[in-house]
Amino acid sequence: MVTTNTILGLAAGVALGFAGAFGGLGAFLVVLVLGGVGLLAGRWADGRLDLTELAEQLRGAGSDRDRVRR
Repeated sequence: MVTTNTILGLAAGVALGFAGAFGGLGAFLVVLVLGGVGLLAGRWADGRLDLTELAEQLRGAGSDRDRVRR
């Protein structure tokens, strides 16, 4: 079976839907946050996430606005 990003997105949506339907807002938020943590961990394990680049983007370092001023 071929797993595509569409299938993974559908599975995540279904999981969030079940959490919201049967567990309420609290369960929905817990599943959403843990899903995000799992996504980051998976991308890091695959070597597709550079934590230093992510930190720089969150700080705003290296933005286009800074390059124009120089």
